Amino acid sequence: MKILIADDDPQILRALKVTLGARGYEIVTAGDGREALDLAATQHPDLVMLDLGMPRLDGVEVIAGLRGWSTVPILVVSGRTDAADKVEALDAGADDYVTKPFAIEELLARIRAQTRRLPAGVDDEQPVTTFGDVQVDLSAKTVVRGAGSGSGESIRLTPTEWRIFELLLHSPGKLITRETILTQVWGPFHAKDTGYLRLYFAQLRKKLEPVPASPRYLVTVLGMGYRFVPDGDDPDPSA
Repeated sequence: MKILIADDDPQILRALKVTLGARGYEIVTAGDGREALDLAATQHPDLVMLDLGMPRLDGVEVIAGLRGWSTVPILVVSGRTDAADKVEALDAGADDYVTKPFAIEELLARIRAQTRRLPAGVDDEQPVTTFGDVQVDLSAKTVVRGAGSGSGESIRLTPTEWRIFELLLHSPGKLITRETILTQVWGPFHAKDTGYLRLYFAQLRKKLEPVPASPRYLVTVLGMGYRFVPDGDDPDPSA
């Protein structure tokens, strides 16, 4: 099981990496909120543990960013004991909250409680996705058009196109806001640069849609964001 731990205190990161690693967990660490979001998108952890008071993006912003595209369990481990801080984190999408200092056995119990909620035998990262005549292998990062015909055409996506596409594929049918995509792919200082998205979605549709001018799978939700519709049928694109 892979755990992403985000905290700006290097001593805590080292201690938790050693302690949890000794119990068989695979640990990935981040020293700030921006790095935490980047690693969550690339490492696909089974659980995210994070502090609230981090630089670049604070914990609540990280939670909100994650919840734009992921259902990964989030355990807040913070020195903030005020009830308002706990409520804000939980309302943003955190699943549990532990205050510092904590007993390691309590933390382990909280981790076990969150992992028990994961569906048995279900991989949150489906390696292969198919829509229309396009087959996507997320682990191999390959896209093939016409794979079922036996003479498929390999489609090349740029690294940035992959990051955008993966955000949508991980949440089929769900609205992903423009701000979430921009923050995840380009960082918080580009959250209003919607011109980036128009350019990249035009390229993605050109490569993946049967009729790029009339997209069926990569759907725009006007004024809000985008949605991946695997069956190509979006009955209410404004929803």
